[in-house]
Amino acid sequence: MKKFYHLLIIGWVLYSPKFSHASLIEEKNCSACHRLSKVEKEKKGPDLFYAGNKYQDTWLEEYLQNPVTLRKAGTINNPDFLKRELQNPQQHPILNKNDALNITQELMLMTLPGLPEEKINPLTKGQIAKTKYEFERTFSCISCHQSLNLAGKPRGGISGPSLVNAGNRLKESWVANWLKNPKIFSNKSRMPVYKMNNETRLRFTKFIMTLKKENLR
Repeated sequence: MKKFYHLLIIGWVLYSPKFSHASLIEEKNCSACHRLSKVEKEKKGPDLFYAGNKYQDTWLEEYLQNPVTLRKAGTINNPDFLKRELQNPQQHPILNKNDALNITQELMLMTLPGLPEEKINPLTKGQIAKTKYEFERTFSCISCHQSLNLAGKPRGGISGPSLVNAGNRLKESWVANWLKNPKIFSNKSRMPVYKMNNETRLRFTKFIMTLKKENLR
């Protein structure tokens, strides 16, 4: 009986979807550019050990099939940061639909435990206008990040990742936690730790979630 349970456990490990997808991540050599755990050294691509906290699965699956450049100036861990041509070619591998689905499902399981879920209410028109002003002027977020102006056109800096489609790409709770303390995710993050009260931070979170590519004009 004991031997039977050992065989059953081994079979579950071998045929579990999670381990199958993990093998696919290994096969695609994702760890060459991305950290899959916090104990690894910094790498040139975005960290993936909290991908399940950060990304919306629909966006991630589409991205893996059709990668787009999110940080035009390069990544912070790339030695050519801020020196690469703006028209730099997208170097991320293009996956087929099945591989993109499998890897997305596995990445959604990669999360940091203990991140608080915060309830964020929708913004009124007045709050949107106030937050947009603070986003652009008070905290100067557009000095590093592209956003959408009132005419629906991208504007802003390129040293940070674009926020033009942040509402489709990022998860609301992750944005709230990132604004509170980005060092939770990366000690080398260049993101400032702003002195925001909770009301301002949650307004900023909701405002960022309104930025979507379908609002481009």
